Amino acid sequence: MPDNNDYKEVLTREGIKSTKHRKAILEILEMAETPLTVEEIFLTLKEKHASIWLSTVYRTLEILTSKDLVIKSTIMGDDKARYELNHNEHKHHVVCVGCHKRISFEDCPVNEFEKALKERMDFDVTAHKLEIYGYCKDCKFTK
Repeated sequence: MPDNNDYKEVLTREGIKSTKHRKAILEILEMAETPLTVEEIFLTLKEKHASIWLSTVYRTLEILTSKDLVIKSTIMGDDKARYELNHNEHKHHVVCVGCHKRISFEDCPVNEFEKALKERMDFDVTAHKLEIYGYCKDCKFTK
């Protein structure tokens, strides 16, 4: 997702009709510090006096996810999906199960494992994602 905030161009390039709701959802995700649930996105839209149905938010996120513009993730032990913009960066995360904060780390501990899979099993890895769950420094003593 480009940093320039030109969502109309991005949506058009992906073959998605550019609507005010779709652009508003992308803007909300861009401003978010952590991935958001559908309900959080919906409430933020309502606070901005948008006339939108919850089902529209679900459908829009489904479309944006299918085009790889948005990443959908779930946290172990929590049945709510969360959404964030796809910045197409190779990052891994530690995820707090208390506050749902996602903290990325740059090092990729999977690279050596990928090489071993190639050598031992002749398996070509095309992508991977690593999330480690636990409690952040703010939540670990409140659990």
